[in-house]
Amino acid sequence: MKVSVVSRSGKEVVKGGIEIKESALVSDLQLAIHSRAKKYYPSRQRLTLPLPPGSKVKPTVLSPKKSLKEYTEGKGQSLTVVFKDLGPQVAYSTLFFFEYLGPLLIYPVFYYVNVYKFLGYSADRQIQPVQTIAMYYWCFHYFKRIMETFFVHRFSHATSPISNVFRNCVYYWSFGSYIAYHVNHPLYTPVGDLQMKIGFGFGLLCQAANLYCHIQLRNLRGPGGEGGYVIPKGFLFNIVTCANYTTEIYQWLGFNIATQTVSGYVFLAVAAFIMTDWALGKHRRLKKLFDGKEGRAKYPNRWVILPPFL
Repeated sequence: MKVSVVSRSGKEVVKGGIEIKESALVSDLQLAIHSRAKKYYPSRQRLTLPLPPGSKVKPTVLSPKKSLKEYTEGKGQSLTVVFKDLGPQVAYSTLFFFEYLGPLLIYPVFYYVNVYKFLGYSADRQIQPVQTIAMYYWCFHYFKRIMETFFVHRFSHATSPISNVFRNCVYYWSFGSYIAYHVNHPLYTPVGDLQMKIGFGFGLLCQAANLYCHIQLRNLRGPGGEGGYVIPKGFLFNIVTCANYTTEIYQWLGFNIATQTVSGYVFLAVAAFIMTDWALGKHRRLKKLFDGKEGRAKYPNRWVILPPFL
């Protein structure tokens, strides 16, 4: 089979095309492209079928796990694919590890090291019980996230653009510093003992629920992250589409009830906004896929992310 690999402008990416077996998978074609153009390793490639001139529909993306023959029906023994360079890529596990490592290491620095004396605060710093519990709570959360990254999560996409590492690290590391600075400040005023216990207790319950939600999501995918969309079921997923986001937001609410800082609530608001946007997109996608027509299941009525509000 002859495969022509062209750019969106129509220019040949691989001179003379590629001869490949009819039984080959799209992943085999990606390897063949990589052998001819070393710069473009498979995870950096996005292959689509060409569109007619003037067409405004989205092009068909070639799945690496499918056979090339599935895309050549009615096209004889030749195929043209449109190549897009996705840029340098990094494994999602690497991305998550570095974005979570920053807050895990930064927060204890503000707790154990009196950095405030370098900022003009000469008064002695007395560590309050809530500050100690907050430090352990915080570190447990990000340690849990790192462990989930390597032992629980299954990713639908193996890699992410390397630029996301810098963007995500700026987000997590800066907010980690912002919150740690205020919670561990010498002038920090703790909340009442009962409020602290309610906040941390509620937060830990939500962290445990969040772990269980991630295990449930893992079981929806195959070992390689394969598997299309399914209707999540069981536990909190019976009432909320994105129960993993729900428990993530509410565990930070517990942390903020217990510590009560402006910086913590700013982080909560920003994180809730981002996750709500993701949840609304996923909810719409699931309702569109499971519309109850032509034998398809109908997606049940559920909260999207923040019961009893959304």
